[in-house]
Amino acid sequence: MAYQKRKLLLFLCLLSFSLSSIAAKSYYDILQVPKGASDEQIKRAYRKLALKYHPDKNQGNEEANKKFAEINNAYEVLSDSEKRNIYDRYGEEGLKQHAASGGGRGAGMNIQDIFSSFFGGGPMEEEEKIVKGDDVVVELDASLEDLYMGGTLKVWREKNVLKPAPGKRRCNCRNEIHHRQIGPGMFQQMTEQVCEQCPNVKFEREGYFITVDIEKGMQDGQEVVFYEDGEPIIDGEPGDLKFRIRTAPHDTFRREGDDLHTSVTITLDIYLLEHVMAQVQALVGFEKTLKHLDEHLVDISSKGITKPKEVRKFKGEGMPLHFSTKKGDLYVTFEVLFPTSLTEDQRTKIKAILG
Repeated sequence: MAYQKRKLLLFLCLLSFSLSSIAAKSYYDILQVPKGASDEQIKRAYRKLALKYHPDKNQGNEEANKKFAEINNAYEVLSDSEKRNIYDRYGEEGLKQHAASGGGRGAGMNIQDIFSSFFGGGPMEEEEKIVKGDDVVVELDASLEDLYMGGTLKVWREKNVLKPAPGKRRCNCRNEIHHRQIGPGMFQQMTEQVCEQCPNVKFEREGYFITVDIEKGMQDGQEVVFYEDGEPIIDGEPGDLKFRIRTAPHDTFRREGDDLHTSVTITLDIYLLEHVMAQVQALVGFEKTLKHLDEHLVDISSKGITKPKEVRKFKGEGMPLHFSTKKGDLYVTFEVLFPTSLTEDQRTKIKAILG
């Protein structure tokens, strides 16, 4: 009787697996690997897909979050030899029966735990070294306006792209150790390279525009990273594309860290011509505004004597600090420009003012 029950249970499991496989993708399809995939292939496929669909990179995208959950569920089963064997024979229903009977060691495992164990210092991290293509680093000149207010830059990017090619190639190569008997009680150890046959590929050059977001307050040397958008490599992962920020020269302001520096020239002769008989700027003060990077006006007026090369600090008028509401300071150097010669009319006005 017990034997008949076991046969009936096996039949129901197989039937359930057949029906569920019609309605949903298999775990192998989800990870985009063949059913006979090696552990290395499964790990590599999981790593690539988990990075692509991770919620941190797809905030607000419910479809990506659902995909991420499916990927982790599939990897949890296919990375465990016992679970994979049950799944291959009896499908998801077989896994449920296995878990119900107390054999589901990983039952209830958190999705983030799987991801963390694989990427964040867990035991799997040391199991394999993923081959990566070269990183591409691009020095990107960002305008002071974009670094002050935030902005975007469109950059043309050309890179090699893997495309299908005719024929087959050796792939997923690994070394296997064999022992050969060469005499009574004597054995020779031999290392043999074993490879699989994969579809052939080739590199083709493609170009496209990339939008680079410039954040307020970014410093020189900071990087905007596009993961897996560097140079590709066969049987490995692409490198990363990194845009390294560099402040472009500006006509008015000079940046030093979070502070801005500029020079303002006070002219004696022009002021006299424009404000007939008015007070001399460098001696008794002046009224003046400076247009900032976002076009707001900074009052840099003075009520006292302005010396040549005098530097004044305007607190909170410098660059915004990255990821902060605070700002650096603005330093203004005043240049007092005296005329090299005076007209007779100008001489008369100066004498009247100073007299």
